[in-house]
Amino acid sequence: MKVFMSTKSIERSFEQHIQTAKASQEKLQAEVADAGQLIVKTIASGHTVFICGNGGSAADAQHIAAEFTGRFVTERIGLPAIALTTDTSALTAIGNDYGYARIFSRQLEALGKAGDLLLAISTSGNSPNIIEALRTAKTKGMVTLGLSGKDGGQMNDNCDVNIVVPSAVTARIQEMHILIGHIFCELVDEWYGSSSKNNDTAENEKSTLS
Repeated sequence: MKVFMSTKSIERSFEQHIQTAKASQEKLQAEVADAGQLIVKTIASGHTVFICGNGGSAADAQHIAAEFTGRFVTERIGLPAIALTTDTSALTAIGNDYGYARIFSRQLEALGKAGDLLLAISTSGNSPNIIEALRTAKTKGMVTLGLSGKDGGQMNDNCDVNIVVPSAVTARIQEMHILIGHIFCELVDEWYGSSSKNNDTAENEKSTLS
């Protein structure tokens, strides 16, 4: 049996994606570069990147963390990144005892340190547990980055850098979030490759002099 599918819907989704990607490229490059630099500085100084989000954004948090601890493209050592969305015992215990709004902030109270970084993801910019996590991160002396959409919501006032995707469509915002997440991973790979070459050069010079 042939199922009816509207080609107009497919074309519209592709067009919206392309338009949102172009608008993001035009408006967000500087902010993405600034955020990527903060992530590189965090990792280079021996600190940890924490990531959180709800629903599809939770999946993005886990995806991005896995690219750091595993690898993106460059063969390298594992890098310190933790998705706060994966420990079901912690999530359910904290949610049951303190409420859903505390599921990420409570983990940061336990694990976050000054100099660490929180990458918080919310398409609306207003998810209560994301705002709580950002506020807790601030009190811990952590760097705070946001991936949001629409008008940026409350995340505008709670992030050092809040990257607001220029769209009101949740699906398109999420698509840009994972693209930007991959750009972060690529920037970290570039830093690691450059750092490794510099270290190799220094070692070779040291060997020549000894």
